[in-house]
Amino acid sequence: MSAVDDLDQLLEQWHPASDEFLKGNPKPTQELFSHREDVSLANPLGPAAPGIGPVAHGWEEVSKTQEHATSQFTDGQLLSIEMVEKYVSAELACVVHIERAKAKIGAREEITPFTLRATTIFRPEEGIWKVVHRPAEKGPKSLGCSLGRYGTSAAKRLSSIS
Repeated sequence: MSAVDDLDQLLEQWHPASDEFLKGNPKPTQELFSHREDVSLANPLGPAAPGIGPVAHGWEEVSKTQEHATSQFTDGQLLSIEMVEKYVSAELACVVHIERAKAKIGAREEITPFTLRATTIFRPEEGIWKVVHRPAEKGPKSLGCSLGRYGTSAAKRLSSIS
């Protein structure tokens, strides 16, 4: 199989993993990330996690950030992923995409749609593509974002970026 085919297999796992993430379960997404010390994650919900700066560095911080982020979501669903660009070599891959989702965010009771722009960097580790860096940000209103203002810090952070 080619590097592109191998990466496409991982990308097929992203949708169900994101669905679980938006329901409060970080485990499937965590399995797609590198567990090495050079992995990093920039969380669109604000500070990576309590005690961690704006970007989580190393698996310990990244896993804590994912757990903190999933605690902000319930009843979520990934609606679509729009591939913007994909670059793949034998040693590194980069995917830029738009993720459209909906979830209850923070203490809100209604389900709210939102859009993220994400760039995800992958590398093969022992023959399996793994996420090594993922910065994501709330997409502009022109991409279908409207969160309004919320009482929780996570929802405030998402809504302030539009």
